[in-house]
Amino acid sequence: MFDFLDRYDLLAAFWTTVQLTVLSAVGSLIWGTVLAAMRVGPVPVMRGFGTAYVNIVRNIPLTVIILFSSLGLSQTLGINLGATDFQVINFRLAVLALIAYTSAFVCEALRAGINTVPVGQAEAARALGLGFTQVLTLVVLPQAFRSVVGPLTNVLIALTKNTTVAAAIGVAEAALLMKQMIENEAQLLLISAVIAFGFVCLTLPTGLILGWVGKKVAVKR
Repeated sequence: MFDFLDRYDLLAAFWTTVQLTVLSAVGSLIWGTVLAAMRVGPVPVMRGFGTAYVNIVRNIPLTVIILFSSLGLSQTLGINLGATDFQVINFRLAVLALIAYTSAFVCEALRAGINTVPVGQAEAARALGLGFTQVLTLVVLPQAFRSVVGPLTNVLIALTKNTTVAAAIGVAEAALLMKQMIENEAQLLLISAVIAFGFVCLTLPTGLILGWVGKKVAVKR
């Protein structure tokens, strides 16, 4: 019944999915933190940029961003991110697109966490002579991250599932393999069930582990 699995490298496809998720998650966390700092910062131009970026990107479908990264950046502008192999180029472009999209949601989750930090703590830090960057990195962000582990977990799970959109530009991850398997095999329901089970194995432990971490590190107020 599962003989079709011998003809396809399912583990390699899901390993590509894991790589997409991890690299995009790290990049999104970094860029999303920078955007959150812009949105709460004292410089109007940076606040405006952060606000515009988040509001625009969140309302653009991920498929459009993925296709733009391939058709616009690579084929039109010739930006290949230092690669020559077609598969490597598409993989890196998919990571870039996922970071650009997911960071907007990371930013909003983190900004909500920043708003939970009592204003008095920031004022006390400024009274001690700390600048905005020092207040943000030493006082506000550590507490903000602890309070938004849950929301960031949801963003990470959504990112894991969103990696399937990378199949639109030929990245050899699980969704693209599923398409190829369905085209060549007659076992549609079984193939779908196997791929779905694979994603459950990726997302369910993530939610359980990070949910436990969130309870452990939550700020008691």
